[in-house]
Amino acid sequence: MEEHDVVTEAVEAAMVRIRRRQTRGALGKDSPVPVAVFRVLDAVASSGATTVGTLAPALGIDQPRASRLVAQAVSSGHLERVADQQDGRRAVLRLTPAGRALVTAARDGRRAAMAAAMADWTDGERTEFARLLGQFVDALDRWEP
Repeated sequence: MEEHDVVTEAVEAAMVRIRRRQTRGALGKDSPVPVAVFRVLDAVASSGATTVGTLAPALGIDQPRASRLVAQAVSSGHLERVADQQDGRRAVLRLTPAGRALVTAARDGRRAAMAAAMADWTDGERTEFARLLGQFVDALDRWEP
């Protein structure tokens, strides 16, 4: 196996471990919402005002599944549908105060875990890692199979 393949395989394995850890740890075991619903809340928090139609591709799911997850988030009191100011026929999704609190707590937990993982790194190492990881994710976003 070529060195390039070994490195790519190591990166892929690390990314799988991160994804599994994030899925298990994004929410505590006492979370009021399932992980899939939390992903909806997190995506809405990241994008600001959005619709089910724009949320589905952002989450990599079909629109019926996105609609079901949004309905769960609305019924749990973490998300609300409000009329779009530009087009009253369209519903925009917005976090409720409870939804914002849940997302904030999860993000704080993720950041604390990341800070702990890099606690013994130098400032330069943390900066370089952030730069390279951002570059890597940007390239993945541009890649189309």
